[in-house]
Amino acid sequence: MPVLVTCQCGKSYDLKEEFAGRMVRCPHCGAVSQAGAGRPADALADPVLDRDVFLLRQEHLAIDEKYHVRDEQGRTLFYVERPRHLLRNLAALLAGLMVGGVALGLLGWLLEATRELPMLQLVLLPAGVGGTLVTIGVVAAALSRKRHVTFYRGGPEGEPLLDVLQNEKVFFVNASYTVRDPDGRPLALLRKNYLYNLVRKRWWCYAPDGRLLCEAKEDSVILSLLRRFLGTFFGLLRTNFLIVDPGRDEVLGELKRKVTILDRYVLDLRPDRARRLDRRVALALGVMLDTGERR
Repeated sequence: MPVLVTCQCGKSYDLKEEFAGRMVRCPHCGAVSQAGAGRPADALADPVLDRDVFLLRQEHLAIDEKYHVRDEQGRTLFYVERPRHLLRNLAALLAGLMVGGVALGLLGWLLEATRELPMLQLVLLPAGVGGTLVTIGVVAAALSRKRHVTFYRGGPEGEPLLDVLQNEKVFFVNASYTVRDPDGRPLALLRKNYLYNLVRKRWWCYAPDGRLLCEAKEDSVILSLLRRFLGTFFGLLRTNFLIVDPGRDEVLGELKRKVTILDRYVLDLRPDRARRLDRRVALALGVMLDTGERR
């Protein structure tokens, strides 16, 4: 199997297996690195992660978003859960509406007190309505809970393997999520831009040091535009993603939706023969490409 070398300058390249563990010089900047050091050793040491194909199936009759990750033989590897915190977030919205009602009452009192000043009322009315809406949103966001994702080994009672933390409660253009191991060490940052989603859905995956690890994008621009106008068109226009290395313009994997009664997705990382992409990060990205896009 080829050995991956990742230099401090950000360049990556493959060498023959015989170079594993050796110190080699980067042909781009001249820096010396250890062959194979670019791979996540703790991930490769885990036999459950030592594979290239993962089957993701979502449970539908559940309030929270739940997934089972299996191997090609159908054996369960992981259980994934993303709670909606439905009651807590409904209570947060109710609290925001209550505070908004108080603000509207205050606005009504001010308008009554300034009946003789129509010009002032012209300023108070839009400012008061806008301020009320902002107040409702701020209170509801402050009291709501973020929707984190947790991977458990085997089943819901298994040990935690991975967390995907929602970084912002409220986002307008960009949303980001931190992938971390059970010890709290960050493995990657996942980011999406809602403006790009208008044409072609994209996610970016960054290393903790800020390097761009990969990009996930819809498989075709033409199909992406058709989906915007026609939806899934009775399941014929299923949303599939390509996972690519932007620096090399090389496909590292695919996330494909299969035609079944229940949603099933295949995360196929076989093109990434050098295992440049940490399988834990790839799994986190695969789940977020579904639940983060509300597919």
